[in-house]
Amino acid sequence: MSSEQPENAFDAKTFIKNLTTRPGVYQMLDGEGEIIYIGKAKNLKNRVATYFNNKAASIKQHTMVARIASITVTVTHTEGEALLLESQLIKRHKPRYNICLRDDKSYPYIYLSSAHDFPQITFHRGAKKRPGKYFGPYPSVGAVRECLKLLQKIFPVRQCEDSVFQNRTRPCLQYQIERCTAPCVGLIDKPGYAQDVDNTILFLEGKGGLLIEQLIVKMEQAAAALQFERAAQYRDQIVKLRAVLEKNFVHGERGDVDIIACATKANMACIQVFFIRGGQHLGNKQFFPKMSDEHDPASILQAFIAQYYLERPPPHELIVSHPLEESDLIAEVLANQAKHQIAISANVRGERLKWLQMAIENAETSLQNKLADKQGLYARFISLQDELGLTDLPKRLECFDISHHQGEQTVASCVVFDREGPVKSAYRRFNIEGITPGDDYAAIHQAVSRRFKRLKQGEHEAPDILFIDGGKGQVHEAQKALAELDINNVMIVGVSKGPDRKPGMEKLILVDQNQPLALNPGASGLLLIQHIRDEAHRFAITGHRQRLGKVKKRSVLESIEGLGPKRRQLLLKQFGGLQGVTQAGVDALSSIDGISRQLAQRIYDSFHQADDH
Repeated sequence: MSSEQPENAFDAKTFIKNLTTRPGVYQMLDGEGEIIYIGKAKNLKNRVATYFNNKAASIKQHTMVARIASITVTVTHTEGEALLLESQLIKRHKPRYNICLRDDKSYPYIYLSSAHDFPQITFHRGAKKRPGKYFGPYPSVGAVRECLKLLQKIFPVRQCEDSVFQNRTRPCLQYQIERCTAPCVGLIDKPGYAQDVDNTILFLEGKGGLLIEQLIVKMEQAAAALQFERAAQYRDQIVKLRAVLEKNFVHGERGDVDIIACATKANMACIQVFFIRGGQHLGNKQFFPKMSDEHDPASILQAFIAQYYLERPPPHELIVSHPLEESDLIAEVLANQAKHQIAISANVRGERLKWLQMAIENAETSLQNKLADKQGLYARFISLQDELGLTDLPKRLECFDISHHQGEQTVASCVVFDREGPVKSAYRRFNIEGITPGDDYAAIHQAVSRRFKRLKQGEHEAPDILFIDGGKGQVHEAQKALAELDINNVMIVGVSKGPDRKPGMEKLILVDQNQPLALNPGASGLLLIQHIRDEAHRFAITGHRQRLGKVKKRSVLESIEGLGPKRRQLLLKQFGGLQGVTQAGVDALSSIDGISRQLAQRIYDSFHQADDH
């Protein structure tokens, strides 16, 4: 039976008649069984009915309703539960007609360990499983790095890994440049180090004012005791602290606040979030949610907040650029999740209004830049269509490249572009095995075959054009791989660098043409081809270097006489990985069960001889 159904196959009248009036979530599916929209309702019957009674709906909404083949509902106890479930399902399925948050990365934190006499402070991302304190979240990795750099200059708490710390026999460079007090070799006692740790915690908790007051008292006490060098150290810390606090200070704020602004234009939206923690501005981040229809800023903000804070701890207050229709409901749900009260404000004055206006201006500027980039990229797709003589404008491009060194550790890359640019979540690498070293033709055949087998299994969508970095031989192998899989609706284009290998002189190899196609050097479509080809090359080289590095390091361990698989595993676990083993001394290595001093010496010599070469 065909999966296609006529437009009116869904009997909306009967469905709504039997629908409950309780709160819950509804999922609209098309004839292929794909979820095209997810919504929540306080009253499911009334809400779903509006889709079939609303004559004033947009063309896109009418198009969506026409595609509905079935609707499934999940009844919940409260509207709050429905909001949570809706957000979870939207993040998981990313339906075409919903506002979907693109950024799915976990946010970085600063982590301070606690299970150690001399705690480590470092960057952290992911689950908070280790014992200690976590500060953040920060808007970017760069913001964390900048903060750690500042802290090193003021309160030099160590940032090295435990495996390095435990095996030092003399101070490292960080001590020489006064960024660490060398607790690894006993150049600072536990009370002195603990004081730096306590000061760091106060700073990261936003209690900079209290910290400065404490340092002033200590400076005065040291001066009164004629400890002038110590007093000068406190003075320098105070000066550096004041400079940092003045730079990031948000006047009138003492707590945790996120300022969220939305700008919309031409069916696109930008959301700008300013992060304020403990009265300090940690930075800002922008988001471009995926939308298939025009939405007002308030609706976009509401969808964003519900999805964004689903897996992130919300601050005590959110300041938004547009009043939200369901602000009370969202605040209640977030408060239940966070276990503390949350306020959502749109009407603010004074310094808060200045910060909100700044966030709005940043959102508008970022959106303008994004639109300009999108228009430029769209023009390149049109140029590519013209140059290749295509009937339809391509939507999705893929490009393959091969990287190896004298045939060793071959890696194939596949990068994906759509009309908005690189789709990095769709990038893939393939470790090529079972071919003659250096055989690029076989490597391309294997990579294309593996990639498109997954396509046939429904793991990703088909590209309109498949670019291959290479000439006729590589194109022939790609064509052969697709033919074996009975895939004949993908255009294959080889990108040959030409005799002089100069950018702009590329020739295109087409399957059904004897002569290469030379594009107009000024064509913007050529820039698009160069961009995707260079990105595939970069991605392949990075993967090859990573693979080669791992093999070289692993081969050193495997070549050591008397060091079998079990002992290798034990070493790696005890020292937290290969890097820890390479930095360990003979005494540390021989302290592991099953590692004699002679074997420890061989392990040590193997790595240090490798370093000399």
